[in-house]
Amino acid sequence: MKLYTRTGDSGDTSVKGGRVRKDDSRVEAYGTVDELNSFVGQAAAIAVRDGLSELAAELTEIQQELFDCGSDLAFADPSGRDLKLTDASALRLESWIDVHTAASPEIKRFILPGGSEVSAMLHVCRTVCRRAERRIVTLAAEVPVHPPVSTYMNRLSDYFFAAARFANVKLGIPDTEYIRSADVFRTKSND
Repeated sequence: MKLYTRTGDSGDTSVKGGRVRKDDSRVEAYGTVDELNSFVGQAAAIAVRDGLSELAAELTEIQQELFDCGSDLAFADPSGRDLKLTDASALRLESWIDVHTAASPEIKRFILPGGSEVSAMLHVCRTVCRRAERRIVTLAAEVPVHPPVSTYMNRLSDYFFAAARFANVKLGIPDTEYIRSADVFRTKSND
């Protein structure tokens, strides 16, 4: 099998159900999800190296779901299709967020991305995820988007934040607070 087809040399590409320009909003959306998936793979590799196998397993599952998101976004017309992502995926992310948040110190101020290498990479994932989400919002303003994809991507950026903090805790590295930050995060006991 050859990796090159030459069919995109003129600036268009195939989606499920047709062809579009390579700068089409749909291609921008699933292309950014694919970019995110590559960074998640890097974060998983670092997590394995650092002995965070449970975190690496979560990230590998997220990579599978990001492929599902990309697949669902690639339909020229998603109506009436068997789409892959379900609401259960976002609910599982919420449970992981809760576990990682409970294991991390209380947060009151903004924190700087970093600490450990894996935490820094998870913050890169968080910011690329936010960009992917913005691309999906743009696409959804033009054409229908499978709703679980939007929900999942919104929840996923929160997951990366919680996982980055959790990784630092597991590796014994404190978060670095943004020194000019006011106390912006409040718990119910502080209200």
